[in-house]
Amino acid sequence: MSSVSHPLRCPWCGTDPLYVDYHDKEWGVPVHDEKRHFEFLTLEAAQAGLSWITILRKRENYRKAFADFDAQKVALFGKDKVETLLQDAGIVRNRLKIESAISNAGKFLDICAEFGSWDAYFWRYTEGRPVINHWKSMSELPASTPLSDRISGELKKRGFRFTGTTIMYAHMQAIGMVNDHLTTCFLHPAYQT
Repeated sequence: MSSVSHPLRCPWCGTDPLYVDYHDKEWGVPVHDEKRHFEFLTLEAAQAGLSWITILRKRENYRKAFADFDAQKVALFGKDKVETLLQDAGIVRNRLKIESAISNAGKFLDICAEFGSWDAYFWRYTEGRPVINHWKSMSELPASTPLSDRISGELKKRGFRFTGTTIMYAHMQAIGMVNDHLTTCFLHPAYQT
């Protein structure tokens, strides 16, 4: 009788298959796709005050509601679309969050025009390389850092909403700009050597 070995994971994902899949395949993996950048920016903002698993469970609904995260289409959403989205039980029905997603889409496009892409803009903060942290326990993980403070401040100056420092740090983790897998996690680079 052979025993099946399960890799050690960061404890935050628990055993929920959706959460485990997100942990194993997305969290901490560098993102360079524009649509994916806008998706995480939108979802992280929607998450404010809620749990990430709540948003993950609504992710497919968000894809449908927000034009598959096409920033050019979302930026054109008008008042009627906002009212329609407020009736959509598949997403977080919060007027400020919905309106900020639309407003942020326009700002996102402004940055793309200025820097060539969101990817070029955002990754310049770490010179294109992920920050690999070496946390041993969940209690060591910060909610924000001086870098997330800086990014948040710059985005606020550009008119972005729901981009506070805690949201920006979660965003940095989601797009792999920061690798915060614990050193005991099978996805931490130190564990893989």
